[in-house]
Amino acid sequence: MSDVATHHARVGSARERTAGAHAVLRHHSKSFALAAKFLPAAIRDDVAVLYAWCRRVDDAVDEVPSREAVRAIPRLLAEVDALYDERPIEHDALLLAMRRVVRRHRIPRTYPLELVRGMEMDARRITYADLGQLRLYCWRVASTVGLMVCRVMGVDSPDALRRAAQLGIAMQLTNVCRDVAEDWNRGRLYLPASMMTEPPSPHGPTRPGPVVATLLAEADRLYRASDLGIAQLPFRCRVAVRTARLVYHAIGEVIAERGFDVMAGRAYVGTLRKVWLAGVALAQSVVEVFRRDRSHDPILPSVHEVSP
Repeated sequence: MSDVATHHARVGSARERTAGAHAVLRHHSKSFALAAKFLPAAIRDDVAVLYAWCRRVDDAVDEVPSREAVRAIPRLLAEVDALYDERPIEHDALLLAMRRVVRRHRIPRTYPLELVRGMEMDARRITYADLGQLRLYCWRVASTVGLMVCRVMGVDSPDALRRAAQLGIAMQLTNVCRDVAEDWNRGRLYLPASMMTEPPSPHGPTRPGPVVATLLAEADRLYRASDLGIAQLPFRCRVAVRTARLVYHAIGEVIAERGFDVMAGRAYVGTLRKVWLAGVALAQSVVEVFRRDRSHDPILPSVHEVSP
């Protein structure tokens, strides 16, 4: 095969792998898929690969019985090893694509490793005594993903990374509140025991509303604290991340509008509202371009270290 033909074959193969990753993103998260549309093409492709691999890690634990989930952890840890060693990767296009993303952007090994450790907490049906333990879980399964995305975007300042970790915890707390009923049906309960006034019944947690309200208030604090980090991103990345932030925050607003009745059905944000929030994210980001001082915004709280 000629050099030109070889090049085109490699490009075609890369495009096929990226197309598959984008399909996974669209199928599993319409919110993130909408946000990703604002990213520059090269960043969008690598974020899609990153999301698809993280989704595979999640599905290896969430979509199988408990025993199989526990057995999946050594395989997932071996995948992390494969991302960072020199052994050939054959017949696994997604893992190969993820290795290229990891190397291209110098993603620290601790991020995917901690993600798998978070999945292990799920596999072993870990329960949470207090908010500190829950935040550790949120950091592992969500903040690590945000930190990897930061590296793909070329962002590596300590302040921006700290705020990205805060945003990840806020989003995962929102997920926890949204999915109480669904998680209970899977045999899981993420609401901290110290915050519950009564033990759960066979039908689910007893009076989860006040706990959900408290967790969403903590998420709101972290969303606000993360906003200055979003302002540090390149413009198109800023619009994308802010879109995801606003949509996730809106999920919490829907839960609050329902009186924090999380057992009545999953809260979601409709398509029109998502599009409107994307427009808000774009407008806010444009306004920021013309602001001379974005570092002393009186509506934002001081930053507190939240990663464990």
